[in-house]
Amino acid sequence: MKEEIRRTVAYAAATHINGSAGSLIYSYERGRHSPMSPTHDYDSGAPVARTAEGLYHHGTNSHVSFIVDGRAFSGYDYGSCHHYTGRVTGNTVQLFDYGENRYFRYSV
Repeated sequence: MKEEIRRTVAYAAATHINGSAGSLIYSYERGRHSPMSPTHDYDSGAPVARTAEGLYHHGTNSHVSFIVDGRAFSGYDYGSCHHYTGRVTGNTVQLFDYGENRYFRYSV
């Protein structure tokens, strides 16, 4: 899964579960903040759209399914052909990318 997609999914999960999120998301792996909104990934300079099944990132032309259950979320990245799962705890989002076979952590 591309970083842009992970970042977008993490932000969408935090926004959905917490009811809102700030205008920045911090990637612990990259060690930097990225400006985000529910409809735009400013680092990529690309719109993000909600679809009936999930999210569409216009900058990467990627679609992901997106399901939320309590504080957990999961889905499928059609670009990489891999699943992902995650959990939101307060302002921290932990996402497991099955394609990369590892966890990624974000803060909103």
